[in-house]
Amino acid sequence: MAERIEQRLEDRLPELEQLERVGLLSRAEMRAVLRKASALEYKIQRRALRKEDFINYIQYEINLLELIKKRRERIGYSFKKDEIEHSILHRVHSLFNRATGKWKDDVQLWLSHVAFCKQWNAKHQLSKVFSTMLAIHPNKPALWIMAAKWEMETRLSSESARHLFLRALRFHPECPKLYQEYFRMELMNAEKQRKEKKEFEKAKMDLGEFNYSEEILNGEMARIVYRDATQKIKGVEFQLAVLSIAKLFDFTQDLQKEILENLQSNYTEDPLTWDYMARRELELGGAQQPPGQSTKQQKVSEMAQREERCWAVFDEAVGAVPTEDMWKCYITFCLERYNRKTNSKELKQKRLERTLSVFNKAHECNLLPEALYKQWLQLLLESSLSEKALEVAEAATRRFSGSVETWQMRLQVLIQLQREDVTQCFEEAVKHMKSKGTLPLWTLWVEWSEGTNSTEDTDALYQRSLRATTPAESVTMKEMYLDWTYRHGGYKKVKRLFTSLCENRPFSLDFFRKMIQIEKEQESCKMLHLREYYERALREFGSTDTDLWLDYIKEELNHPQGKPENCGSIHWRAMKMLQGDLVEDFISKYTLLQTGHL
Repeated sequence: MAERIEQRLEDRLPELEQLERVGLLSRAEMRAVLRKASALEYKIQRRALRKEDFINYIQYEINLLELIKKRRERIGYSFKKDEIEHSILHRVHSLFNRATGKWKDDVQLWLSHVAFCKQWNAKHQLSKVFSTMLAIHPNKPALWIMAAKWEMETRLSSESARHLFLRALRFHPECPKLYQEYFRMELMNAEKQRKEKKEFEKAKMDLGEFNYSEEILNGEMARIVYRDATQKIKGVEFQLAVLSIAKLFDFTQDLQKEILENLQSNYTEDPLTWDYMARRELELGGAQQPPGQSTKQQKVSEMAQREERCWAVFDEAVGAVPTEDMWKCYITFCLERYNRKTNSKELKQKRLERTLSVFNKAHECNLLPEALYKQWLQLLLESSLSEKALEVAEAATRRFSGSVETWQMRLQVLIQLQREDVTQCFEEAVKHMKSKGTLPLWTLWVEWSEGTNSTEDTDALYQRSLRATTPAESVTMKEMYLDWTYRHGGYKKVKRLFTSLCENRPFSLDFFRKMIQIEKEQESCKMLHLREYYERALREFGSTDTDLWLDYIKEELNHPQGKPENCGSIHWRAMKMLQGDLVEDFISKYTLLQTGHL
């Protein structure tokens, strides 16, 4: 092994001597490079190979390349690249090849090699990397697409890109993304050939030796890809994706028409089809607008007409496909138009009226999704329609009586409008929801009570919430109860409450930390009490939290009443109680604490 390493280091000498001779490295730097290279070589020649050693070696070589590049720019020297950079590049490729040969399944390692080849313009090597990578990872469509894009965009080889896509489709015959990118590639190739032909004609050159097929120029290859894809891939999402790609090219009108006809004939029951057809009216309206300047009023009128046509299509859609998804598409479109900025108050009002009308119709049909009720209520409150908002909130809780979010939404509306029946609604909500998942309701209720009801009523409500919520949810309520009691009852009351709450598990770490913080805020902060709180916390979380032990030690060291001699005992207990890797974490932090760095 040593002989092999020595040989590799000797192979480095010519490039290093050249670097020193031309002034890119000093002699001291050359020796440092040799020492580092020797250490790295020994690591990658061991029996038990580690991926990190290869990565570190590769990164070191890349850093060296970057250093040489910067120094060349600084001194303005651009010669001897074959003798210097070429050998380093060859070594990096060799290291990558060994690493990817050993850890074939690490896709990130392959991609790093690809990125390196692209950065240093190693086209020939990159072609080999893609070929080997795809042979090992043929099950990853994204890698096929990356390779084909490189062939098309960098090497300008449509034939190679097409060959890769066809190979990929043999492995993934029903992959929508592959078909989309293949479709895009064929259109890009057609556009490239059209531009070439146009330039030749403009230069009045003889096209006899160039074979420009009219079918390819008109996108027929893309049409073949599309037709083949539609036989294997069903779904409106794919149709819309290829249509959006086709719209990027100005010579695909016939192809767009075919896709559109296919969409309308085969997917009339899909809400996305109707959504696209409706939104298309906005674009068609823009295309039909005559050129030239127009007044603001004319522009507003034109926009209103286009939106009317969109709404007409949506009205037809919800009649033909009366589903929640269809109404959701309609409402989403209305909200988008309403939120769009405009200086016309008339247009803004028209959009608001239409949006509220659509919300109402969907609600009357019992087809308004739960998530959209919140947006409806926000819109009603913004429009100062408080009575209608109350009516909608009540209707939502009738329809979704088992949803915490819906009850929370209704209660927030009542609180915002300062209604008297808030407590009654809270009682009704808790009754419907039983105990599981009611934490958001109880937190909202006690927060409202804190600002509205008496201290006695709020205290009773906190006590009730602890009984009503599940043990896991009661943890949050205990934290809130502790904080509220301290703010309204003072230290003595919160200490009694803490003792009382400690009788019933479970607890959270923040519950104990809150009490520790309260104790530290007192003028006569007693270490005896702090020890009690820390000991209680460690009984619950001592096996999983290193910071708690360290904070306890800090208190003993820094508190006026602390006993530094207790630190050894606390350290010993921590080492016994902490689990797994936490022991090492504790040791390192404790060392930092002893040296004054924590």
